[in-house]
Amino acid sequence: MKQAWRWLLVAAALVLLPRAALAQSPKKKPGKKPAAPTAQPAAGGEIELDAPAAPAAPAAPADTGAAPAAPGGPTDAAPPPPAGGGAGGICDIDPTACPKQEDITKAAKKEVNAEVYAVQQIYALRYHRLEIQPWWSVTLNDQFVSHPGPGLGINYYITNVLAVGVSGNYYGGLNEDSDFNFQNRRAAYIAVPLNEYSVGWNANFTYVPVYGKFAGFGNFIFSYDAYLLGGIGMLWTKPIAVIDPDNRSFTYSGKLDVDLGIGLRIFFNRWFALNLEIRDYIYNEQLENTQVAATQAEQLNPSTWYGANSLTNNVQAQVGVSVFLPFGWEYRLPK
Repeated sequence: MKQAWRWLLVAAALVLLPRAALAQSPKKKPGKKPAAPTAQPAAGGEIELDAPAAPAAPAAPADTGAAPAAPGGPTDAAPPPPAGGGAGGICDIDPTACPKQEDITKAAKKEVNAEVYAVQQIYALRYHRLEIQPWWSVTLNDQFVSHPGPGLGINYYITNVLAVGVSGNYYGGLNEDSDFNFQNRRAAYIAVPLNEYSVGWNANFTYVPVYGKFAGFGNFIFSYDAYLLGGIGMLWTKPIAVIDPDNRSFTYSGKLDVDLGIGLRIFFNRWFALNLEIRDYIYNEQLENTQVAATQAEQLNPSTWYGANSLTNNVQAQVGVSVFLPFGWEYRLPK
């Protein structure tokens, strides 16, 4: 009986021994993560601390004996980049939203204009310089008689933009009665009172509020300035005897006038310029009497020759040149 129990215990021990061995297999502790891979030495033996950590190699499956896929196989291949080389952002959705990069090779072959026009100093200084200004003038606003003639202006610049000066005009023997007015008098015996000029002079102030430059022919740059002027002077005039030329003979007399003008100078160099100007001479003119006296004695009396006074504008265009003295000068900048 005892021998039978011993054999049962041995058989039970043999049955339970493999199960106890399986129960002794190691187990991973829950919650413990694998340590992060350390930085690998860079070429030359140095460690790049700022370099991102290399991804860990995938572990082989524990339950199967299959070998891991070879590097470069389908499982390790990176996904293909999106079309156009972008990162799948706004540049791929709307290419016009992103500027196109310059082709360095193509840009290097472009021709570069080496001439650079920077903001320069005033081309022609006027400060403490004398301007001599000859011109020729023509009348703009009188359709019955014109008053062409030469003129001359002399200005001295107190500052670079302000000058004082005098100017004069000569009209003697150059006044021209219009053909329309002459034919009208002969055909219809209707005449318009006319006046002619002899000489005139004025004292003026000139102010230069604008000066600059503009591109001319090719790469040539013209400098210019625009100016305003005004002054007071005298103008010698007389009526032209057209109503009763057989008995009337007028003489010149001086009238006080005010002149206002605007002009433009275009410089060809630092002392020579083309000058364009419009000037208005305003004065009180005494006209010829349109009525003829009844008797011969009254017709010969000069007091009956003159009629009403009229405020007159003599607007004339002047084309001339400006010569600045001295010819040479230099900038002296404050230290």
